[in-house]
Amino acid sequence: MVAKVGGDKLQKEGERKRRHPAEDGAKEDWKKKRGEQEKGRAMAQGDGGRKRLDALSVGYFRRVGERLSEGFEEDEEREMFVENVLAEVKDKASLVATDRTGSITLQRLLPLASPEEVGEVLAELGGELGARFKEVSCDRCGGHVVESALRQMSRWEEFSPKDPSSEEDDEVESTGTLETQLLSLSQVVRDNSAEFIRHVHGSHVVRTLLHVLGGCLGPPRTEARPGAKEHRVNPELTDFEIPTSFWYELKSLTETLMENINLSVTDGAASAVFQTMLTVCHRKRPKLCKQLLKRTMEYLTSRSSAPGISPLLVFLKDQTTSRLIDTIIQLCHKSLLRDLYKNHLKGNLVDLALHPIANFPIQRLTAASAKYKLFLRLFDELVEGVESVLAAGHMGVIVQLAVSCAESGEKQDEMMRCLLNSFHCAEPGSRHVCCLPLFMSLLTYEVYYQSDATEGSTQKEVPLTSICYHGSRLVQALAKFKERSHLLSSLRTLSPADLLTMASDPSGSHVLQALITTSSDKGRGKILKRLEGQYVQMACSKLGSRVLEAVWNSASVSQRQSIAQELVPSESKLRSDQFARHVWAKFALSHFVHRRAHWQEIQTGESKKRKLFSDLLE
Repeated sequence: MVAKVGGDKLQKEGERKRRHPAEDGAKEDWKKKRGEQEKGRAMAQGDGGRKRLDALSVGYFRRVGERLSEGFEEDEEREMFVENVLAEVKDKASLVATDRTGSITLQRLLPLASPEEVGEVLAELGGELGARFKEVSCDRCGGHVVESALRQMSRWEEFSPKDPSSEEDDEVESTGTLETQLLSLSQVVRDNSAEFIRHVHGSHVVRTLLHVLGGCLGPPRTEARPGAKEHRVNPELTDFEIPTSFWYELKSLTETLMENINLSVTDGAASAVFQTMLTVCHRKRPKLCKQLLKRTMEYLTSRSSAPGISPLLVFLKDQTTSRLIDTIIQLCHKSLLRDLYKNHLKGNLVDLALHPIANFPIQRLTAASAKYKLFLRLFDELVEGVESVLAAGHMGVIVQLAVSCAESGEKQDEMMRCLLNSFHCAEPGSRHVCCLPLFMSLLTYEVYYQSDATEGSTQKEVPLTSICYHGSRLVQALAKFKERSHLLSSLRTLSPADLLTMASDPSGSHVLQALITTSSDKGRGKILKRLEGQYVQMACSKLGSRVLEAVWNSASVSQRQSIAQELVPSESKLRSDQFARHVWAKFALSHFVHRRAHWQEIQTGESKKRKLFSDLLE
């Protein structure tokens, strides 16, 4: 059917062309142009004339995919199915792997296959001496299949014999086949390293290979949709046992990659490979990672730049290299971190924090230095430009500065004073109680209350409406400070309606929960007094119910009793609501109504247990 539709289309195009041929030789020109179009179309469809799967095979692998989605009841049935499908793949593995439908099916099939079967597929994909590995790995579809095959090495320990003197030769051979093919692929990568790490698809194969050689894997890669936003969240890695040969191969591969370190500063794909290499080595080969970090920094700092200016100041503002430096900062040790600041960044932190790209590595530097005395010097330099950074909208820098103050226990009073000044609520002192809504909304006093700078009175009638993500994160960090009286005083001035708004807001709910749960019993009691009359509405809110549960877990027995007394009269409403019914069950409010003494006894026991655990943790 596909061929027929294509033929009809070509025929219509031909008819359309023939409809208006010029009389003076245009027919020959049209034939020539038509031939060029046909040739171009063949090149686009067949990648330069390379063979593709026929329609029958594509249909077969589509049906295989559908059968895989159904699952298998018996292991024997699954093994037989996998064996039969791989028999169909044999002798045309490259065609299947580079076809979209075949590739997707193989990616789902390989995790069900034995290591021996996976090794055989890899052996056919690589051909003699791995000569075809490069072609398949750099294919948009084939690269995913190679990655899927590499990932099966994580099951190596399951199939390796437990007893060294075991006679299970078949199992030894099965793992050996996969191990051999993986080492063969690594050799091909080393021989063509520059081409691999620059290739948009081949680089992903190298990154997976590094993970496998190191003995750690993250979640499998998914094909990103065009235009989709890239998420740079570091994935969780799972460790697994590897054969001894991988330890030596990882060292050889890293040595080869370091020969092409110049590509890490010019090519995004290559930079990502180096970031993966450093991350894997930091996790599994710390000594090797230390050497790689030192050599990478020596290369970056040895590049030519303007006289008296460190080349890092240029690299930090580059989209590609800044991400590599970002990774280096997260992984580097104390001495390298100190050298980075002292010899290259000192005196330039504020300018870098104002830059749209360089501000991200500055955030990492602030986070990494929190456990060292170096943080004090960073803080003193950055605090001078807080208001400018706020104006530039680089709130990540300010939030991280507050987080590092909380973690280190240093410079907390200076940070709070700086924020009060930056949001124009330091003077007169009566404005201190306005700081919480200003911090959460990231608006200055004049903008939030729509007043002139000369006005001293607070316009309390302004309802709490604007709570932003970074404002929420800032207050959550400030809530971990030793001295948080300004925040708690400001919270107690908010109206019950504003507190309900906070509890029901995606960002505000985290702030309210943090402030209530970190308060003393006395301070918590004052906040809960302001919340009286709002508990039913909170319980019926998706986010508010979570805040209420967190409050309940940290509340004293008397505070729990006050909350329960307000909730119980609305039993029918609470038990019929999709969120509040869970509150009703977790708070054991039925016991509160019918067996009050028993409920009191249980709550008292839980309170004592919670106090005991908190004392142990302290």
